[in-house]
Amino acid sequence: MATTTPLTSAPVEQNRHPRRVGTRQRLGRFDVKVSPYLYISPFFILFAITGLFPLLYTAFVSMHQWHLLKGKGNFIWFANYVDVLHQAFFWKALRNTLSIFLISSVPQVLIALVIAAVLNANLRSRTFWRMGVLVPYVVAPVAVGLIFGQIFSDQSGMANALLAKIGMDPIGWHSNVLASHIAIATMVNYRWTGYNTLVLLAAMQAIPTDVFEAAIIDGASRVRQFFSVTIPMIRPTLIFVIITSTIGGLQIFDEPTIFDTQNAATTAGGADGQFLTVTMYLYQLGWGNQNNLGRSAAVAWLLFLIILIISLVNYGITRRVASDSGVPRSAMKSRKKVHR
Repeated sequence: MATTTPLTSAPVEQNRHPRRVGTRQRLGRFDVKVSPYLYISPFFILFAITGLFPLLYTAFVSMHQWHLLKGKGNFIWFANYVDVLHQAFFWKALRNTLSIFLISSVPQVLIALVIAAVLNANLRSRTFWRMGVLVPYVVAPVAVGLIFGQIFSDQSGMANALLAKIGMDPIGWHSNVLASHIAIATMVNYRWTGYNTLVLLAAMQAIPTDVFEAAIIDGASRVRQFFSVTIPMIRPTLIFVIITSTIGGLQIFDEPTIFDTQNAATTAGGADGQFLTVTMYLYQLGWGNQNNLGRSAAVAWLLFLIILIISLVNYGITRRVASDSGVPRSAMKSRKKVHR
């Protein structure tokens, strides 16, 4: 009868020394940890040179008596800020800036949202229409200002001609405060509505189709789907568009400058500053008749603080917005299944 010998296991080393890590392995670990920061470092280096340094240097200039031709003067702390805040033209420019911003940015975002919803539907030649809304963005601001300046001419223009057709008196688009703001806001909306439309359209196309299918099963109409599904799910992108529109609207310069065809060289913003904006007032102080770069830098920092406050308010609203609010229950269930 054959006998079998039990298998013997290999001897186990009890006193085993830890394996040394080679130089290549150390370099590999270092590369994995450090290389991502090296890839993104060019952006921050360029931002520090072209963005952060000018910002800090502007704050330095704003605390000095700084003439465009004579150069730096005495250190005066916050005297430039006090002088600017006591100027009536600064508050008029701030009023005009906020007025043009509200008339332009609010309708701009609403119109872009509606157009994006239409382009997101099943249309023929969708690529053509999507590219078509971006054409006004390609047009140079100077060309837009010249064309709309003639359309909204005080004596003879397309706008007043259309008003005469319906029996209304002509409007002084350059002399009237509200009319000039509407004309400038029309130029801004013409240029930027298409850009915001494509941004919102990209967010709408990222929504899973099963969410809409679940909403249809719940009996939601197209209007209900738009307000209860589409808008809540693109809310982060919508807030981004609102923030960028806010920043651009408060820094408006090209359109009102070119719209003032009679005083374009001095950027007066109208005969009595009807559409003078903060950036135009900043330009007047620094490179106009006064040549006071200290006050101009103070206005720049005041505008920066205003934009920063509004951006922080928008950021706080974004943090408090629930990303899933308003979506139907069955849509939420299907969405969870997809993520699983």
